[in-house]
Amino acid sequence: MNAPPVPGPAPGSAPRSADAGLTGRTAVVTGAAGGIGRACGLRLAAAGARVRAVDRDAEGLADLVAFAERTVRTPGTVEAYALDLTDLDAAERAAEGADILVNNAGMQFVRPIDEFPPEVFSRMLTVMLEAPFRLVRGALPGMYERGWGRIVNISSVHGLRASAYKSAYVAAKHGLEGLSKTAALEGAPHGVTSNCVNPGYTRTPLVERQIADQAAAHGISEERVVSEVLLADAAVKRLVEPEEVAEAVAYLCGPHASFITGTSLSMDGGWTAH
Repeated sequence: MNAPPVPGPAPGSAPRSADAGLTGRTAVVTGAAGGIGRACGLRLAAAGARVRAVDRDAEGLADLVAFAERTVRTPGTVEAYALDLTDLDAAERAAEGADILVNNAGMQFVRPIDEFPPEVFSRMLTVMLEAPFRLVRGALPGMYERGWGRIVNISSVHGLRASAYKSAYVAAKHGLEGLSKTAALEGAPHGVTSNCVNPGYTRTPLVERQIADQAAAHGISEERVVSEVLLADAAVKRLVEPEEVAEAVAYLCGPHASFITGTSLSMDGGWTAH
């Protein structure tokens, strides 16, 4: 009989101790008030980075900073930076001086293309593609000057594959993949790497809302939505934990990943192996 899948780290668990050689580095993490962004901010702070946590949720950022002060016993720090990424000029300024940029902020809306509100499509591409471009644009001059930089874009399995009814999300993530590869090619002579991390369905507020919505739409339990809808094509039958994604991000920012650039790291439990 096959052994059951090994569970991931407990949700909300404290980050590992500093081991990624990031002391003295400045990291900008977007969408940092919750989910993957929060886990990335805590993990990079645990590795010694000064984290500039960007989100429009000021209350969530305050909670993150308080949690980091209680749990992160390293040289790293977490600073709240309240910002709506639809303010593109401000987004570009927010990335100035960053050694590490983690483009994570995202949103989801599920409708058939012929019913998809154009204004929602536009906003999603602004937040998930145009804002990352502006953040990269703001960060690169300093990275080039210092001869070192790490750009990690939190893409998705939907950056590699499409699903019906998610036109804006799929389009934005596919565009982010292209932006990341272009930044890798341009940044290589300057010591800057650029990569994507591509998680499958992750235990975040965004996915939990999807589960509730689909349960209501299909008239089934949330447990059945997870097992029969979200994870139907995954070999590992569980959600990814944000802390697992954060570990991959920390690795790509560390000294052993200097030759990894222009690539996409799938963390999808075998979803794209089909």
